[in-house]
Amino acid sequence: MLDNVIIKQLTSLEELYEMQTLEKSVWSITPTPIPQTYTTLNHGGILLGAYMEKQMVGFIYSFPGFDGKDNYLCSHMLGILPAYRKSGLGVKMKLRQAEIAKEHGYTMMTWTFDPLESVNAYLNLHKLGARGMKYKENHYGDIGGKLNNGLPTDRIQVEWHFNEQRATCTPSLKEEYVLLQSSQDAEPLVTKPLSQIEKSRKRGYFVAVPANFQTLKQKEYPLALKWRLQSRKVFQSLFANGFVAKDLLRFNDTINYYYFAKGGAL
Repeated sequence: MLDNVIIKQLTSLEELYEMQTLEKSVWSITPTPIPQTYTTLNHGGILLGAYMEKQMVGFIYSFPGFDGKDNYLCSHMLGILPAYRKSGLGVKMKLRQAEIAKEHGYTMMTWTFDPLESVNAYLNLHKLGARGMKYKENHYGDIGGKLNNGLPTDRIQVEWHFNEQRATCTPSLKEEYVLLQSSQDAEPLVTKPLSQIEKSRKRGYFVAVPANFQTLKQKEYPLALKWRLQSRKVFQSLFANGFVAKDLLRFNDTINYYYFAKGGAL
């Protein structure tokens, strides 16, 4: 499928209108205004479109960022039509984005993703080698759209130092290192007092998350909300104690596991 996909930088208003139409289709929300994306395009932003037979099937919207110390690229949106997801297109687009970012003098890009979306976590952490650095509770507030479905918009912020080679070396899953587990009824179950994390000498932990959170939201909203609130406690405790999200381990059809490590640990 990907052999015929062309990924190119967007440079015209016509292409931005195509991106706007695709954004609306992917998220069912009011798309980003053209004056905003056009201004970004002309002031250091990187906007990409993936085309299949002249149809835009994916896009990336990114713009310059500055934290008072360092310049970096904010990769705000990666949108792909459902038929092209899980095809490897997301990885291909991110790698092309990194190539262009390097040409522009960037060494790092950052973005956020829903920590309960296993597909995104696997792309960001496992395939690209980005690292989850911060947890943002209800980051965007209530933004609507079919993907959020009224849940708090919690996000993990990642940093991707794309010039560095990072080998993903995740230890084997061990029950004693699991902080959040799924019960027999698929309920989120915190397995240990989170206050112990600060004093623990363990260098890594595992955190269970649903394998298909979108399906869970559609079929069992109250259970999806439980997963949001319980996982939030665990994620916040880990980040507060210096742990970093380094990988996502695919386990089975219902549950996957994050691997968190302390600082520079594997």
